Amino acid sequence: MPVPYHLFPIFIAEIAMLRILAITVGLLLGSIAQAERIENFVLLDQHGDAHNLYYHRDKSAVVIMIQGNGCPIVRNALTDYKALRDTYANRGVHFMMLNANLQDQRSTILAEAEKFGIDMPILHDETQLIGESLNLVRTAEVLVIDPKNWQIVYRGPINDRQVYERQKAEASNHYAAEAIANVLANQPVTVANRDTMGCLINFAQRNADHEQISYTDTIAPILQEKCVVCHTEGGLGPWAMSSYEMVRGFAPMMREVIRTKRMPPWHADPHIGVWKNDKSLSIEQTQTLVHWIEAGTPRGEGEDPLKDLTIARVEWPLGEPDLILDIPEYTIPASGVVDYKFPRLANPLDQGVWVKAATVIPGNREVVHHILAGSIDATTAQAKRDSGVFDNYLIGYAPGNESNLFPQDTGVYIAPGGEYTFQLHYTPIGREVVDNSRIGLYFHDEQPGNFYRQSVVIDPTIQIPPNQPRHAEVAYYEFDKPALLHDLVPHSHYRGVASKFELIGPDGSRETVLSVPNYDFNWQRTYTFAEPMRIEPGSRLVHTTWYDNSAANPGNPDPNRTVPWGLQSWDEMLYGAFSYTLVDETSEAPILDKALADTTQMVGFLDKDMDGKLSWQELPARIKRRLVQGFKMVDSNADGGLDIQELYSLSKREQQAPSNGASTEAGGG
Repeated sequence: MPVPYHLFPIFIAEIAMLRILAITVGLLLGSIAQAERIENFVLLDQHGDAHNLYYHRDKSAVVIMIQGNGCPIVRNALTDYKALRDTYANRGVHFMMLNANLQDQRSTILAEAEKFGIDMPILHDETQLIGESLNLVRTAEVLVIDPKNWQIVYRGPINDRQVYERQKAEASNHYAAEAIANVLANQPVTVANRDTMGCLINFAQRNADHEQISYTDTIAPILQEKCVVCHTEGGLGPWAMSSYEMVRGFAPMMREVIRTKRMPPWHADPHIGVWKNDKSLSIEQTQTLVHWIEAGTPRGEGEDPLKDLTIARVEWPLGEPDLILDIPEYTIPASGVVDYKFPRLANPLDQGVWVKAATVIPGNREVVHHILAGSIDATTAQAKRDSGVFDNYLIGYAPGNESNLFPQDTGVYIAPGGEYTFQLHYTPIGREVVDNSRIGLYFHDEQPGNFYRQSVVIDPTIQIPPNQPRHAEVAYYEFDKPALLHDLVPHSHYRGVASKFELIGPDGSRETVLSVPNYDFNWQRTYTFAEPMRIEPGSRLVHTTWYDNSAANPGNPDPNRTVPWGLQSWDEMLYGAFSYTLVDETSEAPILDKALADTTQMVGFLDKDMDGKLSWQELPARIKRRLVQGFKMVDSNADGGLDIQELYSLSKREQQAPSNGASTEAGGG
């Protein structure tokens, strides 16, 4: 029916309004339809620092730009991306970049960042699994993410300024800025996704037929090599990889813990050091497992290698011990805090022995967080007996670290008499249980060639300020004699998030020898060098730990507290254990000076400016009280500070007794 002439303007207006409404609804629906959820991941950046995407759940928005070395579009867009960061960073928006290029390595990404002034993290997706899951095609794409639901609310170019071979002087449309503004205003994002002009990314395995990956020939062998030792009946893992059906059922969880680097529990940076006990997945193994899972875990042909697989479980993995000690039994309540236990056992042997290895068998793995074991000599003062300090350190047990096999032809000498001492940390599990742990010791048949030494880089004076997301504490140990470094153990508590050991040579050269960028309190790993590292006299082993004392740390008991040193897990530690042998030492001719080692350890944590000497301001109150009138006298070289040798001379005058082992204060946690 024709519209009456006099009503035509009204009709036209209504049509216009309907069109506007339709467009608006379409945009809103399009915005909802285009949103995709981004799954969590953990990646290392160009500096080797770890980044967990979901850690930023308290941010207003998260923005990621896809970077690639040598791409002119990315380089030209950097100014605009930095300007976007500068505009919104103070409003709670977190900015990062991500590189998924096959051809780019961490070192070249770092060089590109330095050359073009990129002052934000560039996450290196070296497996390309994250880029694949995000369906990346080109660099220069920007992802705007809403942390409230982890939806990608916009993906496309940062603005309309960038085109191939040329660029506009000024942008007319600021797509990413509009999307961010919408998120900050809690409004629907109406800017539509767009194709990005950037450099194509080669995803070499994106179009591969992953359904052809053989479970029998490929997947099961990887699991047997890296996973089954824990994921078996009676093992550390919460479920047993006993069949294809079990693996298939847990496959989504496996994919998640691989993407977030929770499993396998090996947290060393793969680009630093070569480790004898490396438990990590290779890049190829990671890709294969995830691709197989994403392909639907195809069963394929062949037998099931995991079906009815039995892991030979022996009571003592190193064989029957020469001496088995039953640690006193403890009843662990269902809840609450259990004080540390420091039981002692009289040495049952009437002759000296050289220990070459030790194994701890926890009575109840569910409640035993860690056990430290060592001995104290018959001449040790009573005060040391309840301190958790050992004359001779033997082993530190934690899940995944049950045995300590000393380097070949080395040992720890246990004199007759004295006592074996222990530090036990228990965690209640919701029901009362009894623990009756044991330790087995293995002896040399003949005297070994050298002493096995262990010490720590430690700082009992640490203070972690409240509400700080990344606070660093540093200490060092300076070697006065040539040594071989065998292994390293970083340790902190709930707030520890990263740890690093560096070696500063006498010439000032600096080398990172171990980096743990994603420290996990639940796994206290010993990192053993594939080949011992030579340490020259005058070298410093520097240990740094970073702590997250903010509300963003899900394990933080109280972000408003200044956290001191303490044994319990709600306190903290800077504690880096290391084992070594002295090159010029033999078991027949010990050369370690205990008083000097103790002094060296003390200077290493008091020397805050790391200039090799303690100024009056750096001295603790207990030393100041002794030196009120005698500082200049002890400062024999008159340089205004007390160095190791000057403090050592002071300790000698105070008659500190030497022993055959370096001081190893018991760790906690």
